[in-house]
Amino acid sequence: MDFTAVPMCLSIATFIGISALWVSKRRKPIHFFAGSTVEVQEVTDVSAYNRANAKMWALYAAWFIVISALSLLNSTVGIVLSVVSIIPGVFFLYIPYKWIYKKYQVRNVVQ
Repeated sequence: MDFTAVPMCLSIATFIGISALWVSKRRKPIHFFAGSTVEVQEVTDVSAYNRANAKMWALYAAWFIVISALSLLNSTVGIVLSVVSIIPGVFFLYIPYKWIYKKYQVRNVVQ
């Protein structure tokens, strides 16, 4: 049996999991893309917004733990799922991120 994919998947899961913890403790709102910003004035509750983002990233990390378990059964499946989950996975994460942003976005109330 080849266990090449297991340490790779666990390393990715660890990195993303640590990032999720960091996001949950951050005082400023987290942003999704490098170079973009989300200002404090843009969200209604920074703590809840960051916790929601942290949960999203934690679920992504959990997916890589599942992949590492599947890699124990078949290393090729683990490698393929990892590659498919890394880059396309980040693009798919943009969908729940937009839902989170819309949920906590400050809305201008016209009276």
